[in-house]
Amino acid sequence: MMTKVGYLPEETSSFVGRRAELARLHTALTTRRMTTLIGPGGVGKTRLALRAARAVADRYPDGAWWADLSPLYDDRLLLPTVSDAVGLADHTLRMPVEALCEWLGDKHLLLVLDSAEHLRGPCSHLLAEILTTSIGLTVLVTSRQPLGTRGEHVVEVPPLPVDGAPDALQLFADRLRATDPRAGLDAPGDEAAAAEICRRLEGIPLAIELAAAGIGRHSVAQLATRIGTRFDTRNGTVALAPGGSRLDLLADENVWPRRHRTLRTAIGWSHELCTPLERLLWARLTPLRTDFDAEVAREVCAGGPLTPDEVDRALQGLVAQSVVQRDGDRYRMLDTLREYGRMWLAELGEARAAADRHAGSFLGLARRAHEGWTGPDQVSWYHKVSDTHLDLCAALEHLLAHDVEGAQEMAGRVGFFWACCGHLSEARNYAQRALDAGPAEGPHRTRLQWVLGVAALLQSDFATAEKYGALCTATALYDRDDEGMLGATYLSGLTRLMTGEPAAALEAAGRVLRMTEGVPVDSGHRLRCRLVTVFALTALGQLAESEAAATALRRACERAGEFWTRSYADYQLALIALLQGRPEASATHARAMLAGKHRLRDSFGIALGLDLLAAAIAAQGAGAQAARVYGTGHAYWRMVGHPQRGTPELAPVRERCERQARAAVGDEAYQRAFERGQSDNAEVGLAAALRTELQL
Repeated sequence: MMTKVGYLPEETSSFVGRRAELARLHTALTTRRMTTLIGPGGVGKTRLALRAARAVADRYPDGAWWADLSPLYDDRLLLPTVSDAVGLADHTLRMPVEALCEWLGDKHLLLVLDSAEHLRGPCSHLLAEILTTSIGLTVLVTSRQPLGTRGEHVVEVPPLPVDGAPDALQLFADRLRATDPRAGLDAPGDEAAAAEICRRLEGIPLAIELAAAGIGRHSVAQLATRIGTRFDTRNGTVALAPGGSRLDLLADENVWPRRHRTLRTAIGWSHELCTPLERLLWARLTPLRTDFDAEVAREVCAGGPLTPDEVDRALQGLVAQSVVQRDGDRYRMLDTLREYGRMWLAELGEARAAADRHAGSFLGLARRAHEGWTGPDQVSWYHKVSDTHLDLCAALEHLLAHDVEGAQEMAGRVGFFWACCGHLSEARNYAQRALDAGPAEGPHRTRLQWVLGVAALLQSDFATAEKYGALCTATALYDRDDEGMLGATYLSGLTRLMTGEPAAALEAAGRVLRMTEGVPVDSGHRLRCRLVTVFALTALGQLAESEAAATALRRACERAGEFWTRSYADYQLALIALLQGRPEASATHARAMLAGKHRLRDSFGIALGLDLLAAAIAAQGAGAQAARVYGTGHAYWRMVGHPQRGTPELAPVRERCERQARAAVGDEAYQRAFERGQSDNAEVGLAAALRTELQL
């Protein structure tokens, strides 16, 4: 199992051999702009790419970044996945490829696209664009076949050598000890038997790992004999021995060509070692696109003979046989093994039922996340929605095709999370598709319209935001829906604030808050509507009233365990303190806002907060420190695709404080510090900004 550390996954098992391949790759990565590692499934392309990328990462000032493409079921999520991988959360109306090209344009980085074979055409097209516009970009791809991109340098990854080199034998021994630390090749004949196993498996790393995991109560010699009976060598090819699994003969020749049959047969042998319920679980896990926990496995896979308790037992059995990999309380299946499971699922006739269960499970997650919006688990729900993004998208696609009402509900419930997590394009696209697919009326349409309006607002599409704010207001009035009225007023109020109409926003928010006093004080829509009041009072210069309202709102959010609105209350308190000439208090509130937004991974909110913190620092006379924070803020603004933004009253404050910072240290020192902040790793820059010591 690999977990992310920095921009590259972490290696969590031993790496064996591959000196020649690593040397070739090092040369390729330092002399070529695009290199593709090709080879059959299970040959070790991913591990080789990871080791090579880690070895050269220090050569790239903007880092080495990893995008796993194996979970993508079609090309619609290719651009968002690559954008996520390089840290871009675009909030604009531009074409996504245009935003990505601009983001990468001045960067010197290594981008690794892992498992691209099922998206060869779209990947080739995308890489042709970004390599043309981003001259500092180097790309490493793993695929079973070349992509065909112009300038592509292909490096073939062979199996580990099995004659005259210890690599395959070393891998077998390492994985044997990983299964059982007391195991080894110490008994007489063990080493020769292990060498025969590796030779039979043609040095294919995944096949060797599965064999080592499947040893069970057998000796190495017995394992060699069992594997030998699975293979029959004729005319230099490996064929299935009599009595083999029927599934071994089902494979599509385009997916499993003849030269890959050793791996296919090894997987089939591993499959036969599983109990019937373990095989069923293997098949039913295959709709999952991302890492999962035991609870998700039970939701997606339980049914019939596979009870929830049996899912737990079977899952541990699959871990023991290396079919599923475990990291803490998370599980993951390699894509090659997932392919085999999908074939079994189709053979069982369960593909549609499994997709239904998968979609139902993630619709349930969307409901729970929506209900937990203002509870103490808000941050963890944000992370769950973000981390399961590809599964949520897959579930939505299935629901759009088979259950439109479910799709409308799901898109409406996750849309605001996606907007806040930086997935604005997906939030808007899925909300629009769900609206277009369904009837003219229904219980979930108002929420979808609200999501569309919020996404449009965050993309600075104020005309569309105003349109959907009016639609939501009319529908809520007709339905006498207090929650809907609060949500509509939040949307239309923010739109008025951003277009310079704070008095209208204040009047509307106050009126609706009075009309809906029966709605609980910790309702998400009520808290957000109160936020509009705070923003409007500040914009109108009523600072004392605004400070009192913001303080009361912050306390309400704190009692509810709500972070998103609380962070914006902190933002307003920081702005009010700065306008009142209290820069120390302003900096304290700005740092509280940034800490909250960092917990929510809200790049847009972080950009806003850094501008305000820089202004507060500048107002205290620390010009160089302010310049560095301004530079970090600029990096975050670029990350979301916008120039500096905020409510209209912020701009003159920001400009005045920037002039103060320049005057304090001089233009040259200011520029040096600004550029340092702009070029820092975003996390490093944010950590520096959150330190409280001023350097006067």
